[in-house]
Amino acid sequence: MSNESCPLPEGSLILRTLAMPADTNANGDIFGGWIMSQMDIAGGILAKELAKGRVATIAVDSMKFIRPVKVGDVVCCYGKILHIGTTSIRLHLETWIQPVIREEVCAYLKVTEADFTYVAIDDKGQKRAVPKLDG
Repeated sequence: MSNESCPLPEGSLILRTLAMPADTNANGDIFGGWIMSQMDIAGGILAKELAKGRVATIAVDSMKFIRPVKVGDVVCCYGKILHIGTTSIRLHLETWIQPVIREEVCAYLKVTEADFTYVAIDDKGQKRAVPKLDG
């Protein structure tokens, strides 16, 4: 199968977890809010590493849900840097699944994507500068 018919995630793998029955909505699919939460956790990990300290989520833009997630799917969150400002970090996050219980043509399927913005904060919750990247 070629990459054209089975695209691959963009960015680095940040988080992997398993979709469980407790995370379902009334239709039996994994609740979209749970997926968004996993993305925010993943983005927070990357943003904290970049900011070298505490960060807070300040915006989520262009959230797009593409396909449902089922119980048993391995949920994988990928992220890449879009922009690092004076105090903020903007990331593009994608969530892909490895559908281990059902037969699929592709090993990975994109289920959602969005742009998340984080602001670096100090111990008092006030904005602070993001350190410059090395190199």
